[in-house]
Amino acid sequence: MKQKDRSTADFILDTVAPLFNRKGYVGTSLSDITEATQLTKGAIYCNFKNKEDLALQAFYKNVSHVIDPMTEAIRAENNAIDKLLAITRFYRTYYRTAGERGGCPVLNVGVDAKHVNPPLYQAARTIANNLMGNLERIIAKGMEYRQIHSETDARKVAQSLYAFIEGGIYVAFLNDDEHHLLQVLDLADGMIRELANK
Repeated sequence: MKQKDRSTADFILDTVAPLFNRKGYVGTSLSDITEATQLTKGAIYCNFKNKEDLALQAFYKNVSHVIDPMTEAIRAENNAIDKLLAITRFYRTYYRTAGERGGCPVLNVGVDAKHVNPPLYQAARTIANNLMGNLERIIAKGMEYRQIHSETDARKVAQSLYAFIEGGIYVAFLNDDEHHLLQVLDLADGMIRELANK
């Protein structure tokens, strides 16, 4: 792809990614896309195969907007407990930052696309499983270095923490009240500190 084309594709993605996240795959029409970008249908499809391709790339754009800063926060810590607490600390501002883009992209797409766009749904499922897998690896590494209790079930704790946080996000957005998420994060912090090998 030429540099000019790449720049146009980036512009389209930057413009429509929040739109897909707010309105969903089905709710976002081609006219919404052309109106937001001020580009023709031909210009859109010159850069993306079809609406499905654009929606998938927009999803990955929305996810990177969330995951990249969280990954940096995790990498800044050396201890497994501190890495887990960096995740909950990241989510303390999530309601506002994700809200600006229409909510949690993994949650939105996981619900919106399940029955209408299997590749998009599968992408959300893969991201969610990767996030849980990363949590499990942090916990397992913490056990290896004796930072976390050796009897901890890394997979069970990782899945529970992820579901706990994602549930808090859902309830917060459902009720337009971030305190639901903050309360969950307080409890998650307590769970994480209980894992510490003293």
